[in-house]
Amino acid sequence: MTIKPRFCVALLALALAGAPAGVALAQSMSGGGGENPNSSRTTLDPIPPEGGWDALANLLEAAKPSVDTRLIPSASQITTHIERMLNRGENQEALEMIEKRQAEIKDQRGTDVQLMFQHARALAALNRTNEAIDVYNEMTTRFPELPEPWNNLAALYASRGELDRAQDALQMALRADPGYAAARANLGDLQLLQALRTYKKAAGDGVPGMKEKVREVETMLKDKQGK
Repeated sequence: MTIKPRFCVALLALALAGAPAGVALAQSMSGGGGENPNSSRTTLDPIPPEGGWDALANLLEAAKPSVDTRLIPSASQITTHIERMLNRGENQEALEMIEKRQAEIKDQRGTDVQLMFQHARALAALNRTNEAIDVYNEMTTRFPELPEPWNNLAALYASRGELDRAQDALQMALRADPGYAAARANLGDLQLLQALRTYKKAAGDGVPGMKEKVREVETMLKDKQGK
């Protein structure tokens, strides 16, 4: 099993009942990257259009080989291509490619962990939250040493208002990697949401000064969202 060691941030909008949206929780595994114009074209790339004058184009058309000379993509090229699709918001198309690839490799030994992670990301982006949670939970069971599935699981729990479960997941991410700065920052944001929930309850019970506390925390969260 090969896991790329570095990861890039991707924001997942957080919609909590009665709380401001916008806590940055979800992340993506690195598997993508910038386009490399010097790399060999694969069947994932479109056939480039003919250029030049019409007369020359006609000559080239007549001489064009009858077979597709693009290369079959490697596993890493496929996950890189899917990563770019997800980052562009082409979530349904990415999911279809992921499911096709999963069907192709289902009888192979080992697990394509990057593909599994991307599957959960695509499901979450399409608001298929329960299915995404199932995939992330399977990852945390099989690969508990990876902090990213724990982190993204926390995002989905938080999106459903399950703040305590989100906190547990973030703590597991930090147990897996104590230096995982994104999870630590997310835990701080989550604690603000927990404080907001507590202050709102206290305000509803008539505790003096709690309405002001609610406004303070809401302002902090809105400021963070705007950055």
